[in-house]
Amino acid sequence: MEPEDARERLVAEQQRVEGLIGELRSELGVAENEDISELSDYDQHPADTGTETFEREKDLSILEQLENELAELEAALARVDDGTYGVDEVTGEPIDPARLDALPTARTNVDTEESAR
Repeated sequence: MEPEDARERLVAEQQRVEGLIGELRSELGVAENEDISELSDYDQHPADTGTETFEREKDLSILEQLENELAELEAALARVDDGTYGVDEVTGEPIDPARLDALPTARTNVDTEESAR
């Protein structure tokens, strides 16, 4: 994959993920640097509290996954800038273009990843 094609694809995905993070933060009422605390205590049925707590924890888990994905996209963009995008970080061999097509943030080839396990 050509560096400019990779950059274009990574930037588009980065914008998509940033949009999802913004929407989820807005729904949760959480600022980027705000710590997340327990739900406020107000008079309601314990089952309602349990459901709300479950839903909030699920949304926070999704938010964490999106933030991790964003970090990987930013790291991939840094590799494009450094000229190391598409190079296996362990072996130094080129990453299979089909793998980069399927997972643009890939840092290693599949066989390198499997041998590390």
